[in-house]
Amino acid sequence: MRASSAHTKAGTLIEALPWLARFHGATVVIKYGGNAMTEESLKEGFAEDIVFLRYAGLRPVVVHGGGPQINEHLDRLGIESTFTAGLRVTTPEAMQVVRMVLVGQVNRDVVGLINRHGPFAVGMSGEDAHLFTAERKHALVDGEQVDIGQVGEIVKVDPSTVQTLVEHGRIPVVSSIARGEDGEIYNVNADTAAAALAVSLQAQKLVVLTDVEGLYANWPADTDVIDHLDADALAALMPTLSSGMVPKMEACLTAVQGGVPAAHVIDGRVPHSLLLEIFTNEGIGTMVTPNE
Repeated sequence: MRASSAHTKAGTLIEALPWLARFHGATVVIKYGGNAMTEESLKEGFAEDIVFLRYAGLRPVVVHGGGPQINEHLDRLGIESTFTAGLRVTTPEAMQVVRMVLVGQVNRDVVGLINRHGPFAVGMSGEDAHLFTAERKHALVDGEQVDIGQVGEIVKVDPSTVQTLVEHGRIPVVSSIARGEDGEIYNVNADTAAAALAVSLQAQKLVVLTDVEGLYANWPADTDVIDHLDADALAALMPTLSSGMVPKMEACLTAVQGGVPAAHVIDGRVPHSLLLEIFTNEGIGTMVTPNE
């Protein structure tokens, strides 16, 4: 029995070998969110996966949002939270809460979980060292531009601080806040931020953790997951996607069109989904690649 269990483990390790060789030294940007960010066992598993990647010779960079935590805090303070065209309307009052929660709470939690395993994670905001520079973004409603407050569109990325940390064996953990040239602070979509950073770092992979198995071929009629598609096929599908999937798949499209060899949307509710995607032959979720 013991020998058979050992053989299974050996088989798993051997299956990982070509992937370990292929991705040794590669930068991988991981967008962290959804249930993986709120369930205790999944949070711990995520931190273990990130540290495993680091010990396996990869260079992980984490970008996180924190929608549920922001909602909870706004509710507690009695600040109304509304959404227009899928984007949070961010008043100056709400922005203070967004910044406090993302930078002061969620970022600290993620850094703390990873650092249980060693002195690896360093927390950053997109404001730090001008990592993300953004401009005010407007929502499009019935063809009209609508002001939604301090919501930003990233227009510039300076990845030098992240690169320095990675080269010194650290794991940057980045919250999706950006500054404007005018000194204004903006809330930016974490999927979009992860894609912009992946392009800027010339990462080998962008991995987006979410709460679905991947991109469904014909939702809601069936739940067959598309395991692989190229940029053109994804661009053609974009108008048919549900509003929740749009920013995730747009992030994948941006990444592969910007030179990242592969982008993945995977189910963060599956324990160790990150390792299953990177180190097994089957992988899980949906992979997007540049056009052939």
